[in-house]
Amino acid sequence: MEVSILSGLVAVEPALAKSQGEELYQPLTTPPKTVPRTPIGTSQRDYFELHDTSIRDGRTRDASSVDARNDLEMSRPNTPDSNTEIVEALPTFWNPFMNRFRALFGCLAQLGNALSDGAAGALIPYMEKYYGIGYGTVSLIFVGQAIGFIAAAVFLDVLRAKLGRAKLLGLGQALVTLAYIPIICGAPFVVVVFSFFFIGFSISVNVAIGNLFFGGLRNGTFMLGVLHGTYGIGGTIGPLIATALVTAANAVWNRYYIITCALGAVTFALGTWSFWRYEKEMSPTARQRETAQAGESMMNSMFLAMKLRIVFLGSLFIFAYQGAEVSISGWVISFLIEDRDGDPSSVGYVTAGFWAGITIGRFLLSAPAQRIGEKKLVYALTVGALAFELLVWFVPNIVGNAIAVAIVGLFLGPIYPCAAAVFLRGMSRRESLSGIGTISACGSAGGAVAPFITGLLAQAVGTFVLHPIAIFLFVVMLLCWYFLPTEEKRTE
Repeated sequence: MEVSILSGLVAVEPALAKSQGEELYQPLTTPPKTVPRTPIGTSQRDYFELHDTSIRDGRTRDASSVDARNDLEMSRPNTPDSNTEIVEALPTFWNPFMNRFRALFGCLAQLGNALSDGAAGALIPYMEKYYGIGYGTVSLIFVGQAIGFIAAAVFLDVLRAKLGRAKLLGLGQALVTLAYIPIICGAPFVVVVFSFFFIGFSISVNVAIGNLFFGGLRNGTFMLGVLHGTYGIGGTIGPLIATALVTAANAVWNRYYIITCALGAVTFALGTWSFWRYEKEMSPTARQRETAQAGESMMNSMFLAMKLRIVFLGSLFIFAYQGAEVSISGWVISFLIEDRDGDPSSVGYVTAGFWAGITIGRFLLSAPAQRIGEKKLVYALTVGALAFELLVWFVPNIVGNAIAVAIVGLFLGPIYPCAAAVFLRGMSRRESLSGIGTISACGSAGGAVAPFITGLLAQAVGTFVLHPIAIFLFVVMLLCWYFLPTEEKRTE
């Protein structure tokens, strides 16, 4: 009974045969002695020959005909193509150590740029009285600055290759420091226009290198927002200081540029020192890429960059953007004085509100732009700026106009850093310096052409032409942004 139960649960096998058990437990034996196969008496060679099997029957065997399955070399991964761009670790604000001082230089340089650009609109009425000139003639300062900006963009690659970033920045900041001296001394207006040429040259250099440096850091969109937010701070306090000097302190308008001259001297020292060893800290791949760029001609890099769709459309976009920005900043005060009968000592602060809006927009909206998506955000911001520009045009109220102008600045503020981040992602590292330099140069050209045309038309028909020109430029921005190439997902 018990045996039957156990047999139902366990399959009982019969005992192994004796022979099988002996085989299982047979101890291991030593292997048989190795015996040579060569017959005794045959001479044995101490060497062997290698025969070339690639040439047989008078024909050279192609490497591709070798069976890849039997070729050990084919089992290895292919050597990377030299044209393939290597993904490098992004530097941060803190690493390398000198990056914090380079970032400080970039922000101070942008502050100086904005103090110069932002105060122009507030000082134009006083410049006209001082020199006895009209809207069209005083607009030549924008033209002179734009020509200097474009000239620097053309020579940017060659100068950077010959001098390096430190010496190039030192040259630019030295020129801008010296350029303010004739303006401070009250030189003839022709000399002032030439001074603005060198100011534009310097701004082109530090803007291009600053955009590349900040855009190449980790969290590039946010860092670009900080850089251009600093520009907004300068644009905000510049008109306030300029208006206070000429109205409250009764100072001559050109004394304002003592501030920008002193800041130029500080940035000259800081930029030269902080970027002195920059090239030595670069990776070998980046150095090799810049060496290859150095062989290109002065104009060739710019023309080659314009062949890229993203550079061409980006140049038109920034041309329209800076054209609208500088036109509003430069001529809205004249519009409020002439068409709204505003008091110059009061409406001079409206430009400060415009730049305050730009500053707040860049600091608050640049960081969430990466989560929302730069392309979507730029559409919304441009449409919002266009709508409030219409309010400035058609609502005949100075307080309402001042608020609307500030909101236009709020919407315009994040557009530049968002666009710069999109442009940088759409270009290779090799194309980035000439591409950003070209885009920045076209932006400066827009910042000269649009205010100059506005000044000529204002002298002929009135300052209200500012608004249709700005609205037209906003439409151009929307069209260029729509036709930008779609960003490809990176696979590194």
